[in-house]
Amino acid sequence: MRRQHYEAGHEEYRSAFRGFLQREVVPRQERWLAQGIVDRDVWRSAGEHGFLLPWAEERHGGLGLTGFRYEQVLIEELAAIGETGLAIPLHSAVVAPYLAAHGTPEQRDRWLPGAVSGDVVLALAITEPGTGSDVAGMTTRAERDGDHWVLTGSKTFISNGVHADLVIVAARTDPEQRHAVGLFLVEAGAPGFARGRKLDKLGLRSQDTAELFFDGVRVGPEGVLGDPARGFGAIMGMFAQERLTVAAGCVAGAEAALGLAVEHAKGREAFGRPLAKFQDTRFRLAQMRTEVDVARAFVDRCALAHEVGDLGPADAAEAKLFASEVLGRVADEAVQIHGGTGFMWEHPVCRAYADARVQRIYAGTSEIMKEIIGRALLG
Repeated sequence: MRRQHYEAGHEEYRSAFRGFLQREVVPRQERWLAQGIVDRDVWRSAGEHGFLLPWAEERHGGLGLTGFRYEQVLIEELAAIGETGLAIPLHSAVVAPYLAAHGTPEQRDRWLPGAVSGDVVLALAITEPGTGSDVAGMTTRAERDGDHWVLTGSKTFISNGVHADLVIVAARTDPEQRHAVGLFLVEAGAPGFARGRKLDKLGLRSQDTAELFFDGVRVGPEGVLGDPARGFGAIMGMFAQERLTVAAGCVAGAEAALGLAVEHAKGREAFGRPLAKFQDTRFRLAQMRTEVDVARAFVDRCALAHEVGDLGPADAAEAKLFASEVLGRVADEAVQIHGGTGFMWEHPVCRAYADARVQRIYAGTSEIMKEIIGRALLG
């Protein structure tokens, strides 16, 4: 079935980004995997070519390409080459929208141009060692001191945590109120702000993920993002786009894993004939193809709904739940079809399998997604 999701402008943007990836990313991927982090200069190069915050207004250096489908194009092309270290979707579609939605004009003027150019890499610090998906259970606190706030606590599993020049930090502003959370802008080099070790992960090996520590970090009024008592609502409101971003990446990753499996099945022989000639292999591939197509159809529909403001929390949860579970199954089957080759780290399908596992965990676990959907269903 021919996909009718994109318009000419989206495909032109895709072609330009694909060329950028082939020139400036693909040649460096193996080195990035070995060193465990992408080169900092690639962010500035991506910004120079217009691939960061495509939705940003021209006065901030953006292209004014509004609509989630432009983000989806970037997500799909990164997945097509198996690039999970260059976290453009996190920077552009997850973190920067907090500034756009909740920042003052002065905050947007100060930070968005750098985020567009790649001079400012963004990170979002919500998760803590003891809370995980329980956002309301965070213990990092912000205490008022005159017209400033003082942040104390720690965060973990923070993507872009090593390279980040600006971190949006969630902290409790009233110990008596479970949902009293504020969002604070913390710059690299701020006194009391320290980065811990780069975490050693199962997958996403070249994506920098770090622990962050805040020991009396002072934030002035210019660093408070939105109402310091209503940050919890802001986080909940941004989860729909975050989960749709993850869902789109899962579908694209599943498509890439399926492509590797098909290619291997056609070329690999067993007992004197290609794997593709065995009914079991064909049935496995048929199941994978069907699941990927169904997931894509739903995620595409969610993207269109999101562009007109009609994507609810349960819809986004369904997309994230289904797409991430499909990715897990497809990546697993792809490894099985490859046999022993699929268990070798140097093979892309092995790395795809490792990268797939976390998708059912971050941005809310599959269990949390089911809880959201169940509550919406039962009222």
